[in-house]
Amino acid sequence: MMEHEEGFSLNGYELQKYQPNRYPFLMIDYVTEVVPGKSAKGYKNLSNNEWFFPKHFEGHPNMPGALQLEAMAQMLTVAITTLPGLKGFATHAMKHNVRFRKEIFPGERLYIESKVISWKRGVCRGIANGFTNGTLACEAEMWITIPKIFKKYLPDHGEQS
Repeated sequence: MMEHEEGFSLNGYELQKYQPNRYPFLMIDYVTEVVPGKSAKGYKNLSNNEWFFPKHFEGHPNMPGALQLEAMAQMLTVAITTLPGLKGFATHAMKHNVRFRKEIFPGERLYIESKVISWKRGVCRGIANGFTNGTLACEAEMWITIPKIFKKYLPDHGEQS
């Protein structure tokens, strides 16, 4: 882990300590900077041999929107799971508001910037933007949760004996 004034970076191996997804569903290759509890930036390299390109779509391969959203959500997750005591915790989606602005093609790099708007009681509200070739390709406002924390704040309905 490379320490910086504001944050640190995570290579592909280090990233896996904070992000529970694995190939083929790990949609981030490198985190260029993470400031725990505040933001995370990084990228996904999209080579021609990505598993989804052959069928999405034949003759006009592009990255599926669901995977663009997943990549943005994973980057936001890193901003939270790098907080002390949260390394490797599983996260779940609660709500997404996403907009796709342009297709993403083989050979491009999807650069993702995510920012935490709020983090309380195991729920993160944040935003993320994905860029290719300096142009906004996708954006999302997201609510994600760490169930292990969130469930502590749910009302205890008690069990009947």
